[in-house]
Amino acid sequence: MESSALEWNDEVREGVLKRLKLWQQCSTKPTAARVTELVEHLNSLGIALPCPELGELLVSQIYDDNNQPWMWKFTHHALSSRLLFPLQILSLLASNAIPHRHSQPHSFALFLPLLAQHAFSFHPTPSLACNRKILSSVDSALLFSETYEVRDLEIGHVFVLFFYEIVISLLDCMLMDWGFQVKFSEKSRLVAAGEGEDCMDIDRNVTLSFEKSEYHEQIRKRNSFTALEVLERLTESRKATILLQSVLLNMPEKFNCLQQRLQFLESLELASSELKLVNQVLTKVSANIRGVSHFDYCLSKHRLVGTLINMGSCKVPLRCNYRFCPSPCWVPFDIYMENAMDSRQIPTKSAIDVLTEGIKTLQILNQASWQETFLALWLSALRLVQRERDPPEGPIPHLVARLCVLLCIVPLAIANVLRDDAEHNFSSVQVSMESECTHEMKSDDSMKLELISSVQVLGHFSCLLCPPTLVIDAANQAARKAASFIYNSMNGKGESGTGIHANANTKAGGNLRHLIVEACIARNLMDTSVYFLPGYVSTSVLSLSDSSPLEKSPWSIFMEGTPLNNTLINSLTVTPASSLTEIEKLYYIALNGSDVERPAAAKILCGASLSHGWYIQEHVIHYVVKLLASPLPPSHAGSRSLLVDNMPMLSAVLRGASSVDTVHILSLHGVVPTVAAALLPLCEAFGSIKPTSNSTGDESSTSTYMAFSLAFLFLIRLWKFCRPPLDLCITELGVAVGGLEYIISLHNNRVMYSQDKRKSNPNESASVKPVYIDSFPKLRALYCQYKSCVASALSGISTGNSIHQTANMILSMIYQKITKVGISSSNSSSPTSSNACSSLINSGEDAFQRPMLPAWEVLEALPFVLESILTACAHGRISSRELTTGLRDLVDFLPASLAAIIDYFSSEVTRGVWKLVPMNGTDWPSPAALLPSIELEIKAILTHVGVEVPNSSSGTSLVH
Repeated sequence: MESSALEWNDEVREGVLKRLKLWQQCSTKPTAARVTELVEHLNSLGIALPCPELGELLVSQIYDDNNQPWMWKFTHHALSSRLLFPLQILSLLASNAIPHRHSQPHSFALFLPLLAQHAFSFHPTPSLACNRKILSSVDSALLFSETYEVRDLEIGHVFVLFFYEIVISLLDCMLMDWGFQVKFSEKSRLVAAGEGEDCMDIDRNVTLSFEKSEYHEQIRKRNSFTALEVLERLTESRKATILLQSVLLNMPEKFNCLQQRLQFLESLELASSELKLVNQVLTKVSANIRGVSHFDYCLSKHRLVGTLINMGSCKVPLRCNYRFCPSPCWVPFDIYMENAMDSRQIPTKSAIDVLTEGIKTLQILNQASWQETFLALWLSALRLVQRERDPPEGPIPHLVARLCVLLCIVPLAIANVLRDDAEHNFSSVQVSMESECTHEMKSDDSMKLELISSVQVLGHFSCLLCPPTLVIDAANQAARKAASFIYNSMNGKGESGTGIHANANTKAGGNLRHLIVEACIARNLMDTSVYFLPGYVSTSVLSLSDSSPLEKSPWSIFMEGTPLNNTLINSLTVTPASSLTEIEKLYYIALNGSDVERPAAAKILCGASLSHGWYIQEHVIHYVVKLLASPLPPSHAGSRSLLVDNMPMLSAVLRGASSVDTVHILSLHGVVPTVAAALLPLCEAFGSIKPTSNSTGDESSTSTYMAFSLAFLFLIRLWKFCRPPLDLCITELGVAVGGLEYIISLHNNRVMYSQDKRKSNPNESASVKPVYIDSFPKLRALYCQYKSCVASALSGISTGNSIHQTANMILSMIYQKITKVGISSSNSSSPTSSNACSSLINSGEDAFQRPMLPAWEVLEALPFVLESILTACAHGRISSRELTTGLRDLVDFLPASLAAIIDYFSSEVTRGVWKLVPMNGTDWPSPAALLPSIELEIKAILTHVGVEVPNSSSGTSLVH
């Protein structure tokens, strides 16, 4: 056909019918793929979509083919893809399904879910001609111009009248089908059209005696309950309130007909056992409709249109009678998410739990649909990412944590909302009702549909969807995956087909919506049918050849049994895992593998899978915490075999999990208290091991000190640099103290909560136990020393004390050259400094030996070491540069000493005792002497490339 054929004609109609007949005979392709193929066919003919003629054709085929389920499903996908006008399709279906609900109960059952989902969907028409066609189609089906005597119908009139007619019709259907023979001043035209269809004997106690099969009777009963659910859902919407108030203001006599039905509903006392729950729902419906007369709104014309159609989450400035909800407000989402980016604050709950409660609360307060609520949530998370999309390098990056909120925390919170809603609905359904009536429309299914709808609307926010540089490759990969799935479905290859090649250089147009969809699919919030949403996959990607095979993932190679060699380890470390099975295999290798495999598996687990594995991040964190809680020997000072065996694996976990980004992610997931509780026994055990060799390069001492330092600094980062909320600070003598006590109390509170749950559910196993700082004497002693050092200056100690001897050994190690020069004790004002410096002179060969002591003893002596060298520097016995070099050697010897250095120096600076160190050009050389030569080199380079060199007489320095 020529591309110039831009209008629907008989030839186009026959072509569509031919395809529908062909698809009916072949059921291998998914329905979404058929919709996509039809779109491409009509686009090639120049047919503008949505198309009123296509809607009439599909509805006619539904009834011509005796309500084939696949045609209903096809129509549903076409509606979701915006190929049809919902108002037109629902009107055409209602004109047949409602009057013939008895003779065609299956048709009525399939019509109700479509009505529930699309009753408020309003797609603006592309042209006046299209608008006239829709009005004509609806009017011919429902006869609005004849029934309501409206001469010139407009689209707004039709929308209001359609909703009113549906409400009246559903009420009359339920009353008639439950056996209430009531005469109202005016009956619904749709219900009246089918009155002669069946003969019924009706009484007040709802005794139905249809002269049909028992099977049809059960379907009718089920349809009655479903219609009631749909009516409740429709009338609780703000859009329904506005539409019905339009009827009240403009056609009060019509609204009186609705009032008559409400009065009758309120007087009902249903006696049938199978309808004992109906009264509660009918009461809700009656309250919803009666609230129309008390609802007040003040909207301009364009805002009213924005309310009636799904244009966004924050664009409905209603003024209603509820004091607590003056207008829909989603700002709390933004406020909480930004506050969660403060990585120093320890939350009492995980961000998942907080968002779960926030979603449900704001949905109720704003009286919003779930589509609006989910859309507002996605937009807040996207704004969070875009506020720092390409951050500069710095000590505290936030982008990874912000992406964690968008792609992990938010989907998990939504999953909790769906689960809680499903559990609530399940518990509220009576067993007798379940045995008689299986619900056709599940609440969680409808919420999932609204979730999908919210993701579809996200496509209009292109600026927010632009991916940061960090995730461009991941977004393109997600887009290529969807394109490959569609390509394979359309070519009958199935999901396992080779599909489109995954060349990383291909520009697939991926954005953050593709990553959101993949995160939702990974958690069963959606399925692959969302790939067929209009505009989700660009045509340019679909046109790619599938000649190139998919590049094999390193995780596929790993799951096939390939040993962990260096190349595979590096690939797995930088590539996030894609499934829980892969993570579980890694975990068991880290526990039970060989000496080489265990640390390698731990390193991989704490790599990209932990920081960027958004689709399975919660599982990765679970197994990381389990590895940290690996069994330790019963006596910290006794047998050390198990500790030594676990040391390489635990060191790999500690090194990977203690980065700033990862700690922030652990905080978002609410496991900081659990991690801290796991670190306490590790610090106590590793810090109590005494190295067995005096060799400077002894591997045992190096790995022991490193393992302890990793665990200790990790714990310090959690309890010192994280702070509790101000209202939850623990105080001692009126002074707020932070971290360690607070984290331990959080952990123990969670343990008590889990114990209470186990009492109510004995089948739940105990996974965590309470911890107390008194159970770790070495850690407790150092913690008390830390607090005393911060509070006051050190007091002198007598010569011969064990701490003094340890301090002398450390001083001898880090200042070997100074001992040859000798340091006079006459100028030292501090007893500690005098004794320590005198011992340096007489240390002899011991100065060249490293102390092989448990890490706790080294840390205990460090404040006195620092006081000695700081005093010596203040009196000119050592230079500031030598002091810095000595501190660096100390950190190289025991990295955990960095915490003691920072604590001691910060407290001394606060006290203001020590004078400033000058930048004298000797201890700290000035770069001034090198500047002329650097300028000459710059001039030579600029001259070589043809750039004019400024005159040096101008006083401008090239270096500056």
